[in-house]
Amino acid sequence: MSILAPSPSPSPSLSLAVRDSKTMLGRNLRHVRRYPSMTLNLLLTPIMLLLLFVYVFGGAMSAGIGAGADRSDYIAYVVPGLLLMTVGSTVIGAAISVSMDMNEGLIARFRTMAVYRGSVLIGHVAGSVLQVLASLVLVSAVAVAIGFRSTDATALEWLAAVGLITLFALALTWIAVGMGMASPNPEAASNMATPLILLPLVSSAFIPADTMPGWFRPIAEYQPFTPAIETLRGLLLGTEIGHNGWIAVAWCVGLTVLGYRWSTARFNRDPK
Repeated sequence: MSILAPSPSPSPSLSLAVRDSKTMLGRNLRHVRRYPSMTLNLLLTPIMLLLLFVYVFGGAMSAGIGAGADRSDYIAYVVPGLLLMTVGSTVIGAAISVSMDMNEGLIARFRTMAVYRGSVLIGHVAGSVLQVLASLVLVSAVAVAIGFRSTDATALEWLAAVGLITLFALALTWIAVGMGMASPNPEAASNMATPLILLPLVSSAFIPADTMPGWFRPIAEYQPFTPAIETLRGLLLGTEIGHNGWIAVAWCVGLTVLGYRWSTARFNRDPK
């Protein structure tokens, strides 16, 4: 007489989910090492913009942030915006990576394997967020080297700034993963994710929004980058945050939920 083993639970255990997510994270981190050119291309963009706007345009654009402002004042103004622009440019790699997995059939194969389904996307998201944080360390080092200082920020404000950047990176990464799932090829994924680079250019990253033409100002004010940039400036430089903090958090939560639902819906869709 044989003893039948109990049937497995329909919902995976927490340990299984964590194990498979760590495996997928390790896979994505190894891909970063194997394709360093894509990472360098995404990383060099904000560094080049930082040097360009400080040393080429800084003298002229400093006049837009206040009377008597000079290049050193403009460094302090532009760095928070470029830190968040680094987030937008780096997460494009997640869209391209997911699209490559879709085109190579890996996503379809993962659907049929005995792994926690959510671990595939979690691995991409966690790997992208870690890559963003590493990129921000490098961009911050360059900013400090050329004169950026945040001497008035307390330890709590620095912790809040890191938390905001991490939450912002998580939100944009989920959106980028959805773009990669919806794109027919990596080139289309890169093009679809272009707004993540363009939106900071039409925000308050480089000049105050209130100096823009009246018809253009709402585009800069009512988008996710501007309130996040103003909140980060307030935390690091002591400027007025006002209602931007709550708006930035609301944008992050909303984009995270939207990107998560979009990505999982595309992942769970039966292949044609």
